[in-house]
Amino acid sequence: MYEWMDEAGRIVSQIDDATFPNQLSAGLRAVAPFDFTVVFGHVGKEAPIDLHDDFPRSKRRIFVEDYQAGPYVLDPFFLAATEPVEPGLYRMRDIAPDRFYQGEYFRSYYKRTGLAEEVGYFIDVPRVGMVVVSLMRAAKPFSAKEIRNLRALWPFVRAACQKHWADFPNMADGHGSVDGRVDHAFQAFGKGVLTPREREVVEFTLKGHSADAVGDILGISPGTVRIHRRNIYGKLRINSQGELFSRFIETVL
Repeated sequence: MYEWMDEAGRIVSQIDDATFPNQLSAGLRAVAPFDFTVVFGHVGKEAPIDLHDDFPRSKRRIFVEDYQAGPYVLDPFFLAATEPVEPGLYRMRDIAPDRFYQGEYFRSYYKRTGLAEEVGYFIDVPRVGMVVVSLMRAAKPFSAKEIRNLRALWPFVRAACQKHWADFPNMADGHGSVDGRVDHAFQAFGKGVLTPREREVVEFTLKGHSADAVGDILGISPGTVRIHRRNIYGKLRINSQGELFSRFIETVL
């Protein structure tokens, strides 16, 4: 990795400059090529702030605009950043629920991105929140060697990003919205129709957890989870998880 020192120097020289995110992306691509970069800032459970992205206009609507309109509340990266997880580099599959790739968020939204894999640096910004630098690849997943190389850069990436985005809520330039809709969305969905327990089942089902996983989280049996799901569908007069997902997103909008 000694040859990467030139890249590191260029990145450090651009801290506090508008060119820093692009220089960081270029440096990381020298270690493990990828297609797109997006950097979201997270303050509590408020809506993610788009600090930087390099999507072409044709892609930005799906990856940023549609995402910020509601689906972000079910994104494993968003949920991990707002819990929050320990800072570090994570692959999507490392933090996604057990049924994420069969869940409605994946089928209805994430699959539209066409990504083969997404990995992210989860960077803690003291007294502010968390910044997530996502690296996205369309053709094929990152190799084990590429992940090791990216992970080896973690101390540098963390320090540089903490310095550059030390006050990120005031650096968004209007690209993101911060309005705290997450908790309200889960609490409000089906209010007056669904019981509190049924709303919990909806939340974890939409996040991509299987009946077994939901049962473990809530301390009930998988069979009880399935009964709750049938009752939820009946009360909402819907027939599929796709309709459940659509109804929920309408609550967020």
